[in-house]
Amino acid sequence: MVLSEAEDLKRYSFEIGAIRPPSEGGSYSLLIRATRNCPWSKCKFCYGTPYNREKFQMRPVEEIKEDIQSVKHIADGITVIAEKLGGMDWAGKVIDPLFLYEKDYGELNENESSNLQSLVNVYNWLYSGGRTVFLQDANSLIMRPSELIEVVRYLKETFPSIERVTSYARSKTLSKRSLEDLKAIRRSGLLRLHVGLESGDDDVLRYVNKGVTAEEQVLGGIKAKEAGFELSEYIMPGLGGKKMSEQHARNTASVLNEIDPDFVRSRPYTPNPLTPLFEEWTSGNFELLSPHGYLREIKMMVEDLKFNGRLCFDHAMNFWRGRDGRPLFRMDYSGYKFPEEKDEVLDLIEEGLKIEESRHVQRIEYLM
Repeated sequence: MVLSEAEDLKRYSFEIGAIRPPSEGGSYSLLIRATRNCPWSKCKFCYGTPYNREKFQMRPVEEIKEDIQSVKHIADGITVIAEKLGGMDWAGKVIDPLFLYEKDYGELNENESSNLQSLVNVYNWLYSGGRTVFLQDANSLIMRPSELIEVVRYLKETFPSIERVTSYARSKTLSKRSLEDLKAIRRSGLLRLHVGLESGDDDVLRYVNKGVTAEEQVLGGIKAKEAGFELSEYIMPGLGGKKMSEQHARNTASVLNEIDPDFVRSRPYTPNPLTPLFEEWTSGNFELLSPHGYLREIKMMVEDLKFNGRLCFDHAMNFWRGRDGRPLFRMDYSGYKFPEEKDEVLDLIEEGLKIEESRHVQRIEYLM
């Protein structure tokens, strides 16, 4: 009954990048690749490894629009199948490699894998209401403002159900963009930005080759907020190692207080074996914090935090355990409201510090 529609679905694919924020995965955002890879790729803790250190590329607007049209074809096809079969749950059974290609997933060729990934992304997006979109890869704001605006508008025209469009952005890029351009981008429909602050300490930023200063972090964040974006700033406890732990904590809090973001999201530093900082750690030139050391650093930062947003521990990298063996902090995307729940966070840190360090296990494969 749906063989022709299913066969038609196999004709369409679109590019999907490597990563997106967990909160965008939780909402099953549609993933549209506006640029490829990271334009910096020099940070010692990351080093562009999520993108296999591939060269950064700007994608032509027409190419991005073609991807959006592919999404439209897939979405229309899935909708027809759902209507014929009696609902999206039944349509989901069609998005299966055995049904589509008569193969197990591991037997798919590159084109079939790309097609299936595209179908799954669109299906999940439609199933969740088709409301959110994430623009990949690492820094969509580096696009010419007029081109980024054109892409966002085309997205919203093609899919009127879209309520939120989100992107990663670098502080450096935001600091250089005019407020007028940022406001125009915001008006086009790009609502939320995720920024990797990592640290507000200039010594730490220089040490890890972040390519931005604390002053630029503040300027970029303030501009984003003034332009009307909802702003998530990501921090990296432990990035300064033992040597710079306190200044990392105190100065990061200071920068966050000046920016006053909507969300601060914790991503504790964990060595990645393909990066320069991993080599420094294994050679003894970088001292990793202990589980309690991380908590003491976060405590210093939280004590100094005076912002009106939410502090979130929404990733498994926040590995600490409470007395009951469960995660010490709530791991939802909304986190703890500041200043109202600041004392609760400090109390939880004290609880974590009373627990034997061996119970706080970093669940990262390459540290086992």
